[in-house]
Amino acid sequence: MSRQDNTAARSAHPAIADLDIRPLSVFTGAEIHGVDLREPLTPALVAAIRAALDRWKVVFFRDQHIDHAQHLAFARHFGQATSAHPYDANPPEGYPQIRTISSASTTGRRGERWHTDVTGVVNPPSASILRAGDQVPPYGGDTLFTNLVAAYQHLSPALQALADGLWARHQFGGYNGDFENETVYAQRVRAEPRVADHPVVRVLPETGERALFVNPGFTRRILGLAEDESRHLLALFFEAITRPEYVARFRWAPGSIAFWDNRATAHQGPGDFAYLDRERVLYRITLAGEPPVGVDGRESVAVAGGRFGAYDDTSAPPSNDSAARRGVTELELA
Repeated sequence: MSRQDNTAARSAHPAIADLDIRPLSVFTGAEIHGVDLREPLTPALVAAIRAALDRWKVVFFRDQHIDHAQHLAFARHFGQATSAHPYDANPPEGYPQIRTISSASTTGRRGERWHTDVTGVVNPPSASILRAGDQVPPYGGDTLFTNLVAAYQHLSPALQALADGLWARHQFGGYNGDFENETVYAQRVRAEPRVADHPVVRVLPETGERALFVNPGFTRRILGLAEDESRHLLALFFEAITRPEYVARFRWAPGSIAFWDNRATAHQGPGDFAYLDRERVLYRITLAGEPPVGVDGRESVAVAGGRFGAYDDTSAPPSNDSAARRGVTELELA
């Protein structure tokens, strides 16, 4: 990136003036260089990273060879970590807040759907921090990110006005009912369903921006519409959020970290790693979020299941407890 471009990226937010910010596209994603996440972060540096995240919606770090404890310490600068996942966690021993994501567990899949993390709960995570260890293939397994604020801003005014007043039902399985099968994961989803109604357009608490808050991975239907009307309108919104001009593609390498605002982005793993003979292992922490708020000021409503709350470190279950292995705590089921 040119010196002029980097200067422009900084000048929009004075708090990030001291960071080396390298945008990946016009709307979405930027790499942050010159930061060592093994070292303590000052309040000013935390504020600068937060400002960069607000601006670019997802930020990336390279060559950060940190361990689980350092990953968790970094995450805590920006919020409270949840347990690893409501249903499918596989956390490392002693770290129930971290979800292990291995390509070996998804071999044969042809890629996951575009999704925003865990929007089937009434308070989806505010952010996610995904870290690569040493097991990363030299190519393949990239992750795509899109900007839900840009998607909303570029709708026509008439469509914005329509979207502003709509609500949608979100659930695990989403648009296509992916978990209507007999896998262990699907059985867990049916045994403890988590379903929430969210505004189609949510207002971001820090910036006041409006985001088109729908995604194929979780959004089942738009409320108040006939099924065929809902599907047609959702297809239009899904096309809007995945337009190529809003998408940034991130190539993983050992020590890479992606930190995204889960309220303002959706992401997708294309799944080409399923055709490689080398495993990709990533580790994810999610930060507890608040119920989305719509344009009219109304908050999201839980239909089934409770909040996905912060993990209670003071009453963490033993590491051999089945709930710990699944990343489920009493707090998030309340």
